[in-house]
Amino acid sequence: MLYRLYKPEDFDALYALEELCFEPPSRFGRRYMRLLVSRANATAWIAEEDGRLWGFAIVEWSEERRGITAYIQTIEVSPEARGRGVGGALLGRIEGSARAAGAGLIWLHVEAANAAAIHLYEAQGYACDGRQENYYPHGRAALIYVKRLSL
Repeated sequence: MLYRLYKPEDFDALYALEELCFEPPSRFGRRYMRLLVSRANATAWIAEEDGRLWGFAIVEWSEERRGITAYIQTIEVSPEARGRGVGGALLGRIEGSARAAGAGLIWLHVEAANAAAIHLYEAQGYACDGRQENYYPHGRAALIYVKRLSL
């Protein structure tokens, strides 16, 4: 698997994976996704093999009172590539991008029922820091996970 930074010509394949992984109303809109991958304060990583996009991850950061904080917008892996370490590799790369931007903390929302994602985050040193009811469509709750990044 090859891991590299996103390029604008990746957008159609990236959005096709978004459509595969999420149904409306949970899916990011095309316009919003294009905005996410083009922000100056964000980085997107691509996982590809044999010219096919198998996964991607997007992290963005902002200046807070406590310093720079990063937020994981999404990590998505094609169903055929799950269980091959792609999600963990993408997570490591976006953490590296967040560190390079000066972030001391990274956080995310994850659906409370998404056991596979929760296992990935906990295995990589994330800790649950709260719960947000009705965060996702249809009243589904989110767990908030955080990790301190060493700079």
